[in-house]
Parts: sequence; structure tokens; C-alpha cells
Amino acid sequence: MKNFTTSAPQETAFSVSQLNRQIQQLLEASLPWILVEGEISNLAKPGSGHWYFSLKDDKAQIRCAMFKGKNSAVRFRPKDGDMVRLRARVTFYGPRGDCQLSVESMESAGEGALQQAFERLKTSLQLEGLFDAKHKKPLPTKPERVAIITSPIGAAVRDMIIAFRRRFPLTELTILPSLVQGQDAAKNILRQLQRADDSGHFDAIVLGRGGGSLEDLWSFNDEALARAVFHAKTPIVSAVGHETDFTITDFVADVRAATPTTAAELLSPDRNQLLRQIEQQEKQLVRRMSRILEQSQQQLDFMTKRIRHPRERIEQQQTQLDQLKRRLQHSMQRKVSEQQTQTANLIHRLERNSPTRRIVQDRQKLIDIDTRLARALSNTLAKKQTAFARVIEKLNLVSPLNTLSRGYAIVSKDKQVIRSIDDVEKGDAIKVRVQDGEINCTVKTTKAISQ
Repeated sequence: MKNFTTSAPQETAFSVSQLNRQIQQLLEASLPWILVEGEISNLAKPGSGHWYFSLKDDKAQIRCAMFKGKNSAVRFRPKDGDMVRLRARVTFYGPRGDCQLSVESMESAGEGALQQAFERLKTSLQLEGLFDAKHKKPLPTKPERVAIITSPIGAAVRDMIIAFRRRFPLTELTILPSLVQGQDAAKNILRQLQRADDSGHFDAIVLGRGGGSLEDLWSFNDEALARAVFHAKTPIVSAVGHETDFTITDFVADVRAATPTTAAELLSPDRNQLLRQIEQQEKQLVRRMSRILEQSQQQLDFMTKRIRHPRERIEQQQTQLDQLKRRLQHSMQRKVSEQQTQTANLIHRLERNSPTRRIVQDRQKLIDIDTRLARALSNTLAKKQTAFARVIEKLNLVSPLNTLSRGYAIVSKDKQVIRSIDDVEKGDAIKVRVQDGEINCTVKTTKAISQ
């Protein structure tokens, strides 16, 4: 390795590339991986998918690059001004002599503290027994009234409503709007939970929201909220975030749903399965009534054989038996008819709530929108083509090639346009660009021209 300690007669000068290569080797060998915290600034996200930004504090800054394969794992959307913690390695780009960080992972600078607070609270509540399975209340199989505590404008509430309508539209849903993120979100959720539980009106309560970072979901890690969920009289389903997200309410609730849609599926019976059960019950009822009728007929035949005298009594008993038979048949027919009527009513109500009608209407709307979109695209394309033609025409007017066609030439040296005789010296090689090619020349003399 070259160094600067040799004596003067033997001293060899570094080239710039050799020096930069040694700096790169020293930096990357001595600082392979580091953790660094700072504030993001000048964040750029070009179409390549890579992120480029500077990490700074109040005294210094350093360039950073996080490539597409790495930044796809970041669980939040960084922006200028965010405090972050990076795991990175120091790299040195020799051609420019630049030092930068190649970022492997990124997390919010406050997320590590939040994770520690989460683990402390989780351990504390677990030791108290708030997570024990013996305290979990079973969910109702066919809840009639369900309260949903969530943001009224988020995707989570829409997904739950769609799932309930698809599976069992007869379930009465009550949306209790609440903040699900921010400083006052936990108090807001707690207030709505106590309101729903104290009313005694609901068969189950869902706490839900979409996914996010640990900071986004932090309101569901509130200790007061966790204790309210544990002491609630109504069964609670926690449906917070995605399948990989866990909050304290997930552990305390009676049931944890991986997603809001899963929570709706847990609390709504399948209407097709219910229809099959009704059909099976109807068949069982018909078979049971048939057996009763057959037994009664056998008893009638047996009594008819035993009772033969006196004739009037036999006829009287025969009449009574006929009446009992008719009453039994009538009763059986009435019960079968009632079951059929109830079945028809249920089928009619389910068909009336079918999404088919709405699908047809929405399909027509989509056709109309598609037609308008095609028309708008056609008009926009025509305007863009006209504007493009005008720009081409303007470019032709100012084009250097157009100037060359009028007898002018462009003289350059080392790819730099020569504007003055001071830009060349005797013996310099120059190029003269004319309309149909280039002329290579050598400067013999220069002469100044007075203005």
C-alpha cells in the first residue's frame, strides 16, 4: 500500500483515482455496518423506486441512498423533517469523491421506545391474568345487533359492512364513530366502548381499523382501554390492522380477528348454510309428522279390531277416531304450512336484500363512466397532438441545424463551442460543424477583429 512516509527521493505521487480507492477501502473496512439517527431532508423518490436523501443534525449532514429492494420493507412513509434510525454501511463513490450511506433498514426514531413500552405493558397485563383464556367470553352464533367502533371514513368500516351484507344482511349494524389514531384516539375509543357496553343493546362489539405502523396503532395499546375491554360484559372482537399487526387489545379481547373483514365473518352466519339448515329441519319435521300419522293409524286399526260390540259404541269411537285423524292431519298440514311460509318469508327477505340489483345499476354506471373517459382521452390526445406540432414548429425555427443550412458553422474544441479567439491557441485541433458534416482543422494563427 502506498503511503506518505517515504523519503523525498523515493516519494511517489498518488493519482486521484488511487487515492479515492484507498479512502473507499479504509472507510468500508473500518465501518461495515452502523446505526445512525438523524432528520431526513431533501428526500427524492424518482421513478426508479430508489430513495435519495440527506440525514442531518444541527451540525452536519450526510448523503444517503436506500434502494428499491430495501425501502419496500419500510412500514411508514418517510418525509422531510422525520426523525429516523438507519442501519447502513458507509460507502465512498470514487469517481465523484463522495461519501454516502447505503441504507439497509429504516424505522421511526421513536418506534424503538414505543416497542419497549408495548412489551412492558404486555408483560404487566399478562402477569395479572388479563390474557388468560378462562376469561374469554364466547361469541354469539347469530348476533342480531353488532356495534362497530372505528373511523367512519376508513376502509376498515367499508370492508366490514360489505362482509356483513354479503353473508347475513339481517344483522343490525351500529357504527360508533371514533378517532383511531392520534393523541385523543384512545380516550375516544374508550368512551364509545363504555357507551356501547353499558347500553346492553348489542350482542357483540368490534374494535377495528386498518393497518399502519406501531405509532399509527398506538391508541389500541392504551392500558385504560385494555382494562375496559377486559371488564366489558359484551363479547369484544379486536380487529386492528393486518394479520401481522398485534396490539394490546388483541390479547385482552375475547377474540382477535386478523383483519376487519375477518371480524365480520366471525360475527355473521352464512345465509346459504342457514337456508340448508331450514330445508333439513323441514324434511325432519315432515318425516316426524309422517311417523306420528302412521303410529296413529296403527293404533286406530288396533282399536278397531278390538272393539266390535256394541255397534253404536264402535261407531261412536270410530267417529271420534276419524275426527282425531282429521284433526291430526289438519294439525300436521298447518305446521308444515307454517314452516313453509316462514321459509318462504326468509327466502323472500334474503332475495330482497340481494346485491344483484345494485350490481346491475353499478355496471351501467361503469359503462357510462368508461364512455365519458374514452371521449375525454380522445379530446385530450387531440389537444396534445396539436400542441406538440406547434412545439416542433417552434423548435425548427430556433434549431442550430436550421442556422447551419443558411451557411453558418459551429466551431468546437474538445466538445466545447469556441466563442472567442482566447479559447484556442496555435496548434489546437478544432472541429467545424456545417450542415452536412464536420471539418477537422488545426489553428495556425488567430486574429482579433475590432467591433
